[in-house]
Amino acid sequence: MSNDAPTPGQPPEDEDPFLKKPQDPPPSSGSPYGSAPPPPPPPYDPGPYGGGPYGGADPLAGMPPLGAPGVRILARLIDFLIISIPLYLISLPFGGAVDVTSDNGDSDVGNAVTNTYSGHQFVWSLIALVCYVGYDTYFTHKDGRTPGKRLLKLRVAMLSDGSVPPTNASLMRAVVLWLPALLCCPCLWWLINIVLMFTDKPYRQGLQDKAAKTVVVSAR
Repeated sequence: MSNDAPTPGQPPEDEDPFLKKPQDPPPSSGSPYGSAPPPPPPPYDPGPYGGGPYGGADPLAGMPPLGAPGVRILARLIDFLIISIPLYLISLPFGGAVDVTSDNGDSDVGNAVTNTYSGHQFVWSLIALVCYVGYDTYFTHKDGRTPGKRLLKLRVAMLSDGSVPPTNASLMRAVVLWLPALLCCPCLWWLINIVLMFTDKPYRQGLQDKAAKTVVVSAR
C-alpha cells in the first residue's frame, strides 16, 4: 500500500475521472425498465375479428380507421337487397308485401301510406321486421360483420374495447335501426342516420350505434 502523497497539480484518485469505476445503477423500484419510461404499447391488433383493447382513455386511440360513410351506406344497401328481394318474391303469391296503389288506380302519397299499412301489408311489415332484426342480430353477434360489411371490409365493434358485440348489444342495435325504418318513418329515419354518419363526432355513430354503444370500423 503506497503512502505517497499525490503529485502537486494532480487530482486525488477519487477525483480523477479516468480512474473512477462505474457505479452500480440505482434500484429500479420494481420496474424492469428502471427509471426509464416503459416502451410504448404495441399497435392495435384486432386479430381475426377484433377484441383487443383500444387502450387509453379515448376509445379512438389505436383503433382501426372509422368506416367511411359512403362505404357504410353501400354495405347497408347490399344487406337490404339480400333480405328484401327474397322476402318480396315469397310475398307475391300472397298479394305482395307492399301495395302502394289504391283500388281506383290512384297512387298519391296519402293512399300509398294507407295501403302500405293496411291488411296483410302490415303483417308483411312485421314479418320483414323479424327478418331484418334477426339478420342483423345474428351476423353482428357472430363476428361484427353482415355479408355487406364483410364484402366491403367493415365491422361493428364495441366502442369500449373493440370486441365483437354481445347478443344484447347486437339486438339493441338491430331493433333501433329497423323498427322505425319499417313501421314508422322510413324516409326520415334513414335521412337522420345518413346525416349522422357524416357529421357525428368523433365516432360517426348512427342512432343504432349510440343506443348499442358500438362503432363501425374498417376490417383488416
